[in-house]
Amino acid sequence: MLGLLLALLLALAVAGVFQGVRMYRADAKLPSDLAVALEIGGSRVSGADSAVDRLGMRFAPAVLRVMGAKNVEAKRRKIDQAGNPGGLTIDRYAARRAVYGLFGLICGLSMLASGSPLFALLAFAFGFFAADALIAQAIKERREVIERTLPDFLDVLAVVVSAGLGFRQALERVADRYKGPWADELHITLRQMDMGVSRRNAFEELRKRNASEQVSQFVTALQQGEELGAPIADTLIQIANDMRRTDAQNSRRRAAKTIPKTTMVTLVFMVPATLILIVSGMFLGSETNFGSIFGG
Repeated sequence: MLGLLLALLLALAVAGVFQGVRMYRADAKLPSDLAVALEIGGSRVSGADSAVDRLGMRFAPAVLRVMGAKNVEAKRRKIDQAGNPGGLTIDRYAARRAVYGLFGLICGLSMLASGSPLFALLAFAFGFFAADALIAQAIKERREVIERTLPDFLDVLAVVVSAGLGFRQALERVADRYKGPWADELHITLRQMDMGVSRRNAFEELRKRNASEQVSQFVTALQQGEELGAPIADTLIQIANDMRRTDAQNSRRRAAKTIPKTTMVTLVFMVPATLILIVSGMFLGSETNFGSIFGG
């Protein structure tokens, strides 16, 4: 029975490989945003990722239908927060989720057939969570970079505004001098304002695209300063100082959480090992004949 199941799984795997090769070589019509991602982002992704996208592109519409409109919109927001790494789109995400899911399913069933339930569980988990884990990691890294960049950016922006430029012109000039995710976000905001979006709505979209407390603090303070008529340069300097103060408090909080972990590692690993070395050294230094003791 086990041999028959393994043979069936092997046949399914071989059939899947041939089907994947045929789909990869087929001149199929890609979804619009996936086609753009493959063309524009092709130089920014590895060959393996591009192959995965093409293998799963036929299953992307089915995955999106299963997810539902609400979940698709939420996932699209997450991809925006991640900064569309490597030209990632919702269709490309669905394609990868399909391929990872099928791979995890086949590997998990193979592990179950061979009597390895733990490895099977890991394979199933990989298939289900791999695509989302990549997005979550990209969101975290992007947020950390933005939060490191933001205080210094605000200081420079305050200086440029104090020199006499309007806020819109100063924002564009300073954004052109910066590189990275924060500069990309500002350029998106500026383009939205160029297309007629109000400054308030453009910065609200900036807040939604970034799951960062400091970005939210920046947008809130900017809007409050505009409503109250406060000088924009003073507002920017105050925001930067508040962000540095918050960052220092968060660093102290993280350091405080590290102390118990360090103590636990010391108690569990270092103290027993040190005691073993001390006791062993004492016994070895005493030149006691343990064979005669335990042999009677």
